[in-house]
Amino acid sequence: WIFKLLITGYKRELEESDLYSPLREDKSSNLGQRIVKNWENEVKRCEKKKDSSKPSLFRVLYKCFGKTVMNTGIALFVLEFGIRIVQPFLLARLLRYFSGNRNDWNNDINYYAAAFFLLPLIDAVILHWSLQKLMHVGMKVRVACCTLIYRKILRLSNSVLENETSAGQMVNFLSNDVNRLDYFVFGIHYLWIGPLQVFLIAYLIYREIGVGAITGMTTFLLCIPLQLYLGRKVSCLTLVSAQKTDDRLSLMNQIIAGVEVIKMYVWEIPYSLLVEKARRKEVNVIKKFSIVEQIGLTFDIYIPRVSLFITILTYVFTGNNIDAEKVFMIAAFYNILRGSMTIGFALSVHQLAEAAVSIKRLEKFMKHTEVSVSQNLQNQVATESVPIHLKNVTARWDDSLLQAMLHELPLQEGTLETSGKISFADQRPWIFASSVRQNILFGESMSKSRYNEVIRVCQLTHDIDLFTHNDRTMVGERGINLSGGQRARINLARAIYAQADIYLLDDPLSAVDSHVGSRIVEECICGFLKGKTRILVTHQIQYLKGADQIIVMNNGSVVAKGNFEELQSMKLDFMKIFQEVEGKKDSTKAETKGEKKPMIEETKKEEEAEAAQEPVEVAETRTVGKISSAIFFAYLKASKNTCLVFLMVILFLTYQTMASSSDYLLAFWVNTEVASWVTSENGTMDFQWFGPLSRDGIIYLYSGLTMGVVVIYLIQTFTYYGVCMRASKNLHAQMFRSIVRAVMYFYNTNPAGRILNRFSKDIGIIDKKLPFTMLDVTIMTLTFVGTIVVVATVTVWLLVPTFVIMLLFYYMRVIYISTSRAIKRMEGITRSPVFDHVGATLQGLTTIRAFKAEKIVTTDFDNHQDLHTSTWYIFISISRAFGLYVESVCLIYVGLIMITFLVFDDLAVAGNIGLVITQLSGVTGILQWGMRQTAELENQITSIERVLEYSNLEEEPFLDSIPEKKPPEEWPAKGLVEFKNVRLKYGPKSTYVLKGINFVIQPKEKVGVVGRTGAGKSSLISALFRLAYIEGEIIIDNIPTDTIALHDFRSKISIIPQEPVLFGGSLRRNLDPFDEYSDSTLWEALEQVELKGTISEMAAGLNSKVAEEGSNFSVGQRQLLCLTRALVRSNKIMILDEATANVDPQTDALIQETVRKKFVDCTVFTVAHRLNTIMDSDKILVMDEGYLVEFDHPYVLLQKKGYFYNMLQQTGTAMANTLSEVAKNVSKIFKKRKIV
Repeated sequence: WIFKLLITGYKRELEESDLYSPLREDKSSNLGQRIVKNWENEVKRCEKKKDSSKPSLFRVLYKCFGKTVMNTGIALFVLEFGIRIVQPFLLARLLRYFSGNRNDWNNDINYYAAAFFLLPLIDAVILHWSLQKLMHVGMKVRVACCTLIYRKILRLSNSVLENETSAGQMVNFLSNDVNRLDYFVFGIHYLWIGPLQVFLIAYLIYREIGVGAITGMTTFLLCIPLQLYLGRKVSCLTLVSAQKTDDRLSLMNQIIAGVEVIKMYVWEIPYSLLVEKARRKEVNVIKKFSIVEQIGLTFDIYIPRVSLFITILTYVFTGNNIDAEKVFMIAAFYNILRGSMTIGFALSVHQLAEAAVSIKRLEKFMKHTEVSVSQNLQNQVATESVPIHLKNVTARWDDSLLQAMLHELPLQEGTLETSGKISFADQRPWIFASSVRQNILFGESMSKSRYNEVIRVCQLTHDIDLFTHNDRTMVGERGINLSGGQRARINLARAIYAQADIYLLDDPLSAVDSHVGSRIVEECICGFLKGKTRILVTHQIQYLKGADQIIVMNNGSVVAKGNFEELQSMKLDFMKIFQEVEGKKDSTKAETKGEKKPMIEETKKEEEAEAAQEPVEVAETRTVGKISSAIFFAYLKASKNTCLVFLMVILFLTYQTMASSSDYLLAFWVNTEVASWVTSENGTMDFQWFGPLSRDGIIYLYSGLTMGVVVIYLIQTFTYYGVCMRASKNLHAQMFRSIVRAVMYFYNTNPAGRILNRFSKDIGIIDKKLPFTMLDVTIMTLTFVGTIVVVATVTVWLLVPTFVIMLLFYYMRVIYISTSRAIKRMEGITRSPVFDHVGATLQGLTTIRAFKAEKIVTTDFDNHQDLHTSTWYIFISISRAFGLYVESVCLIYVGLIMITFLVFDDLAVAGNIGLVITQLSGVTGILQWGMRQTAELENQITSIERVLEYSNLEEEPFLDSIPEKKPPEEWPAKGLVEFKNVRLKYGPKSTYVLKGINFVIQPKEKVGVVGRTGAGKSSLISALFRLAYIEGEIIIDNIPTDTIALHDFRSKISIIPQEPVLFGGSLRRNLDPFDEYSDSTLWEALEQVELKGTISEMAAGLNSKVAEEGSNFSVGQRQLLCLTRALVRSNKIMILDEATANVDPQTDALIQETVRKKFVDCTVFTVAHRLNTIMDSDKILVMDEGYLVEFDHPYVLLQKKGYFYNMLQQTGTAMANTLSEVAKNVSKIFKKRKIV
């Protein structure tokens, strides 16, 4: 089946449909069950022990996969201690034949020659079978560990997620740490094969040449402690490197998640500097790691050469004469040690060191605290009259009570009991990349009647009708192509559709319009869910009259509870707040008599709404065909040092010239020694040296070449890694610059996991694997060329079979590369969904656990892993098969050379034959490894290709204006904003979501923007910040913004976004990343938003740590910090994008009051759901399906009885009258101000 696949891949580009289903034993679910069970048993074993032993992941992996690994060890033992040990003796017999009287051998030489050909063939079969098995086990280890990590993620406590780990670290676990375990399995047996083989070969060499073996083997053995030391050093640097990578990926994850805010705040430069700093620290560690690794590999490669040199010198200086039989047999023994000890053992030590670091990191991760869920309370059927019972509960309050009910937060004291199945709608809507329908069903079976009713009561019918493919429309990660209200209602629909006894609804109404919220309360919460226990957390206290019981909390304690009438009789401060809200806030009480007026949005269905028109997630691009040589040259060019590249090339050529010369000189020495023995007249053998060089001259020259090769190799390697590190650093910088400058359309159509995959896996390959592989290929290519040159010096006739074999190799490589390249590309693409899924899981972890949907998301994760497993298993299978094919052809080549020597006796000089055979025997393994490494190099170059792809994304216009077009420093001095026929779309081929918008906002005017969810309100903000594709003109203070660089005008607009975004780091950096303002300015701004006391209580003050996404601050505090940013910047234009939707009334009032007082001289643009927040505005701008349908003073619009009037009437008669009166009073003030 492999051969068939290779031919298919040669004829056409392979597709996902060509992949095979993974074997049952390789399925992620099966491997997950095995490793989880063994890990749990290991934890129990340690708990039972009285000592402080910790659970060992290594012991768990041994229990899961140890037996299979041991079976391959038996095969490798037979190979290394049987077949390979015999081959040097066969070589010695062949050389003895060519050195002596050939007539005495009869047919024995043919048997030796046949054995010399067949044993390597058996060697190749056993080796590739064993390595295939080990790579297969390594894959299983990786998949099992990924599954173990993912299942642990599903159980992590909130405190751990906030303080002890990060998304970046978990991505690093899944992309780099588990791979180290994979590679460790590959070479694990050489940890014991290498040392044992040293002692066996030392004995065999001693038996042949006596004391000469001692010096050579002593030199060899003395280097083993050095290898172990370097291995420990590599281990330490690996740990540091992993930590630096965690830091960089954590930062990248935050930047990708908050890129829109970064663009609006023009923070690209400070965050680029942060990434550059983190990357510089990481690269410095990788440089040290590479230097230590290469010093170790230099010793690994050249210890056999130096040991052979010392062995021969000792043998000669102790009065012995060398011959071809002894020299090349010893050389063959040292070549065996080179493979098993200096390469196999050294790499295994290195991989063991890295694997130990990864295991330690994973063990630490697996010991993190988990959520404590009482198993007897999960998914119970409600049997008690009181489904939720709390006693003496103490908990931090900012939705913590709901979190405690979900067992997400531990109780500080008291007890909490629930009876029945719980459903939950989180305050921050969780939307995953799938269809609208799948987001609602979330693994539940489809009940058409219930589904349709849920859609209706959650007010989604109209939205779904407008979507391109109705409820089958795909939504991107985080709901990128949905408005905030649509995300909130889909999130609510998921909770409502679930059949539960208790519904926990965490502020689901804040992101929807007032009339939509009113309908949701009446038809969904009070209607559809009637008879169920419903706990609604809300800041919109106008909905409280319909509650059966109200719980009033303050500072984590219950201050009152009862129904509305009971609380009214208590005369609490809370009721004063309610009365104020009744007078000033929206009323959701709809008229009960007569027919309800239809919502204005239901009158127009001829065009798609904003959300349905935005781009959806697109499939990841996959390059097809050959890797262009331009990519390789782009990599070298990225080093930005032509002189260094040129020096590197010169050093590589010098190295190979010296290496081949030393090998040829050894053969020349042997031939000269043999030829110097002459027969005297009395029949005795006398030694008479003759030749162009004396024996001492040869010894000095051979010594110089041997030592020179080592020195040149070290210099060349350091130079080479210098080039690679410079290139890697610059490629990362180019990609990051392109990413941060990319248009928002790119982020809307590419999940964060996909982007992060380029910065984790692909950059990881370019940092570490690619340099190693490319060095391998370069050295092996030069070695192969050097070998051919050496063979040609014996006789040019040997070039004939060499040419034929090279031609065959070329076509074999073409066939293999076509398939492996396509498979490797698919492997990269099938890997991305794993990261996407983990990212989505972390975003919706609370929801997943509340729905007890761990099994559903685990199944999805397993499916993603299985798809990747199918590509990886095919890749390792064709790699090993190709290796066997190449090695078989190589052995045929060696056989042809051997036949040539047997047939043409005049060519057969013993030293030359020994040189050719040892060179070709060595190159046999090198060639098949090198051929596969060239393919692996192409596969790894796809990582450069993928990085370069993200380095040439469509970018936003220029950031900084040229001096001639730079606006005045004081611009905008007034705050005049004008839209002229503005049309906006979110993608190059998308339809327009803003359609010919025209309006003028005068300086200092306060404008409210209203309209149904998806009407285009937020798109006006995108247009103002130029975050999408825009036609028409936007003019600020008489200067068209498209003539001004992005930073110059975005920095002049302040915004408080709908969803407050904070970044991990210090509080100061979140408020002032450019360090433009003094501490006193920041403290003053914090005081104005009433956060000075809270921040002062923190030990580090302004330098206090902010967790990722600001998770250690409440939503209200985050929003107030966003307001602090606006206060500090003091711009003339201020935008509030539904900024108070998710905060409590007090915070809402504080924000509104602060804006009114501190931005009185500014143009304020407020997008709002709740009409009360904008009724005192100078103008109201009404949007409907992308059109501006009304724009005037609120009182004037009410007189027209149009769109705005209808919206007001839907709030209820009492509230409509109240708000109309507010508009009328403000109108009088407005007129007076205009007269003045």
